[in-house]
Amino acid sequence: MTTILDDQKLSGYSFMQTAIEAVEAFMVARADGKTVSPPRHHVPFDGHGDLVFTIGGITGDRPLAGFRVYDTFTGNEQTQIVAVWSADDARLKGVVIGERLGAIRTGAIGGVAIRHLSPPDAKVVGLIGSGLQARMQLAAAASVRPIRKAYIYSRDARHRAAFAEDMQAQLGLEVKPVACAKDAAKEADIVICATSSTRPVLDMSDLKPGAHINTLGPKTIDAHELGLDVAAAASIIATDSTEQARSCASPFFLQGSSHEQRMVELSDIVAGRTTHRTPSDQTTLFCSVGLVGTEVAVAAAILDSLSGKDV
Repeated sequence: MTTILDDQKLSGYSFMQTAIEAVEAFMVARADGKTVSPPRHHVPFDGHGDLVFTIGGITGDRPLAGFRVYDTFTGNEQTQIVAVWSADDARLKGVVIGERLGAIRTGAIGGVAIRHLSPPDAKVVGLIGSGLQARMQLAAAASVRPIRKAYIYSRDARHRAAFAEDMQAQLGLEVKPVACAKDAAKEADIVICATSSTRPVLDMSDLKPGAHINTLGPKTIDAHELGLDVAAAASIIATDSTEQARSCASPFFLQGSSHEQRMVELSDIVAGRTTHRTPSDQTTLFCSVGLVGTEVAVAAAILDSLSGKDV
């Protein structure tokens, strides 16, 4: 019988470590040329929106294949479906329905970036944004670094207070709501921007020397949540897919600048094929774009972890 998982079965943060290891393995395979991750395919339904398909997997000793489909239809709650096959025996591993898998996957990508680019002894996280993505990023950071404290800022005081209370209970960290973005970032070893802001919420003067930054929100020339001076100051600028960053409908926020030419693949850092963080005062930046295929790898790993259990 095919296993079907939904958001309720993926609640909490217990799958984050599994997801991080799955993304790390995918990154190593990608660096070795053993992944499949073609561009997203949009199928328009005139006047209603699109169905968007991503297809991906891993070749090699334990091959995986799968797809994700989600909609952009107006007036409906948007969801997604991920299906995973074991490519060596054509066995359907399972299906995952809902939005939570995507958030876990994005959190895990951020966690891999934090593992390889942030100070090894990072203890303080600053978060701008209090939505699901910010929650997953904090859970990922706490999985790969000895985090003791987090500061959270978002525009709605009630949201940031609720975030602090919930994440403190969930992760066992001290989480403190603050009144402005600068207060969230000024003491942070790791800064996570997960907003919908089209204007910079932080610039370099708001950050401590040696901070690592993950940016998840808007990253186009006309709309970006992070000041360009952060990219200018960063010794390393990485992304999970330079191809996806450069192929967006709206130009990437670093397009045409010397900073774009310095951007490297996170997979090459993970595999030890390019520069990784060295000095303690080195600023590093990770631009998350959602590498196609990682959702299949994460779904497969979670399904495997639940094999034989009553789900």
